[in-house]
Amino acid sequence: MRATLIQLRVDATEDARTRRHRAAELVRTRAGDDLVVLPEGWAAGAWNHATWPRDAEPLDGPTARAMSGAARDAGVWLHAGTIVERGPDGTLYNTALVFGPDGVRRGHYRKIHRYGFDTGEAALMGAGERIVTVPADFGTVGLATCYDLRFPELFRALLDAGARFLVVPAAWPAGRLAHLRLFVRTRAVEEQCFVLACVAAGEHGGVRQAGHSMIVDPWGEVLAEAGEGEEVLTADIDPSAVDRVRAELPVLRDRVLGIPVPER
Repeated sequence: MRATLIQLRVDATEDARTRRHRAAELVRTRAGDDLVVLPEGWAAGAWNHATWPRDAEPLDGPTARAMSGAARDAGVWLHAGTIVERGPDGTLYNTALVFGPDGVRRGHYRKIHRYGFDTGEAALMGAGERIVTVPADFGTVGLATCYDLRFPELFRALLDAGARFLVVPAAWPAGRLAHLRLFVRTRAVEEQCFVLACVAAGEHGGVRQAGHSMIVDPWGEVLAEAGEGEEVLTADIDPSAVDRVRAELPVLRDRVLGIPVPER
């Protein structure tokens, strides 16, 4: 299968409507791919805290409609990154959206771990409460977002839910790039899954973004890594590598704590 990460640039020179149109056109160019991923918070700006109430939208809002159409036109599975969602009761959430090749939304995930240490996202947004996986043609996809990478228990839960691909959109600060690289490879090795981390480029709310999106295989090998600027990163990957690595190094069957992974 072919996977593509669109490392979209976000900055104050482009409004959300223009960026939404540009992102949709980039997705449409990926016809023939199997999975396309966008970064965290690319429409509203993941660090633009002051404008979140203005830019929040429902699950079927303008970003969802644009991404649904783009996924359908390209015929791809699309992880559309995250939006600032306004829930029915007015609560804001950092919510990931996944669309099938027919443009139908197949799942959404409200970010569980909110960054900010009582400020920013942690203060302004509600926390998700559900572990979310999405069954796709090429295997089950587990959903996580950015700061979630620092919490291994979430990824073990996704593994136990059957995930073979872990897709992580992010808006990661450039100053902590070394941590990003470490966590992405670690989660791949721990769970013996593919990890696809699509990271924003540019600048959100005065915070320079790390870029360096990565596609990592279940052995922890980096199959592709972007630079710092806007970039379309593509890799051909073999989904059967998950079974091969788990058979070659069957560490998951030796788990003592938690729920053992059933034999497949």
